[in-house]
Amino acid sequence: MALFLSEQDVTGMLTMPLALAEVEAAHRALSLRQAQDVPRQRTRLPQTTLHVLQGALPQLDVIGYKAYTSNRSGVRFLVHLYQASSGRLLAVLEADRLGMVRTAAASGVATRWLARPDARVAGVFGAGWQAEGHIEAIAAARPLQRVKVFARRADRLQTFCARLSQRLDIEVSAAASPEEVVRGSDIVSTVTTAATPLFDAAWLAPGTHINAAGSNSLIRQEVAEDVVRRCSPIVVDSVETALREAGDLLPLLEKGRLQARELVELGDVICGLQPGRSTAEAITLFESQGMAIQDLAVAARLVEMARVRGVGVELPHGG
Repeated sequence: MALFLSEQDVTGMLTMPLALAEVEAAHRALSLRQAQDVPRQRTRLPQTTLHVLQGALPQLDVIGYKAYTSNRSGVRFLVHLYQASSGRLLAVLEADRLGMVRTAAASGVATRWLARPDARVAGVFGAGWQAEGHIEAIAAARPLQRVKVFARRADRLQTFCARLSQRLDIEVSAAASPEEVVRGSDIVSTVTTAATPLFDAAWLAPGTHINAAGSNSLIRQEVAEDVVRRCSPIVVDSVETALREAGDLLPLLEKGRLQARELVELGDVICGLQPGRSTAEAITLFESQGMAIQDLAVAARLVEMARVRGVGVELPHGG
């Protein structure tokens, strides 16, 4: 029978090291043409939007999709996982935390492959749930000594920094300005819903790595054009997806200041098919849009663990 895993079930099993391993494996499979991924599709009504990401990982014998609705009342996520060889339903997972952790893990994997080995200071824009996951993922990729965080709500920011400092045993402090976040940081991550760029290119030091994780629609932009033009390589999770919804890159692409052939997929860097960081002084950029195969890879591992541990509830169909 198919298995249902609740948010509580997922939270009890999912760790950042697990997500990092599965997300990296999914990108490797995509680069080796052992996976398929379909860019996000959206159906919009005035009150609610339905978002669907779908894909397949034949090596794991899984095919499926993540669907979520966004409404003023909130966002609701579900992953549907099927056995590729038989077509039968394997599991349905509540995927709020799953999505947060896999998004963070993508930036963690990119940091592992693109940031300087001696990177120790990170600057983060955003103090929400997604930002918390990103700091954990980056800390798993590099032995951070300090994290500087900037967010619009000062009261929320102080609480956020105190909680992360205690949980990760790293100095996490509030920055007074966007410039303070960027200057002196080896890694800069943006995890916001900003519609306009968050920082100036002049604040970046040579050798910085940037993770841009919030601009997954045309109306969002976290990274300015002059910042993108300083970066090499410009790495994306999927070129096809980036060309549809990377708000940071589309203005340059439309003006001809950036060509699609200049975009490098993360899986190609992992597999050695494309170079990553070329010099210690290079400024590298990872533009994260989110992919179904990331969700499916993590979900498949959780379902495997759940069956061993006896976690979850059997559904009355899918067998």
